[in-house]
Amino acid sequence: MAWKSLLTKNLQELRDFIFGSYKDLKKANPNFPILIREASGVEAKLIARYDLGVEKTVSIDGLPAADISKQLEALVTKA
Repeated sequence: MAWKSLLTKNLQELRDFIFGSYKDLKKANPNFPILIREASGVEAKLIARYDLGVEKTVSIDGLPAADISKQLEALVTKA
């Protein structure tokens, strides 16, 4: 998990969500692509790409892990 050390300290909520949920997400959806990418100076966000080129973006900057999970669930149910 090389990305583990790349997450900046001000993204503790996102780190908590990833550590707490990533394994379960991949276990439940083994063929579903999940990309975690670190970049300094940008807001944290979830991006979902659906069929026919439809893309939805949700800001998760500063949200607690529980709210990040709710935002992800909302994106999945829109699919």
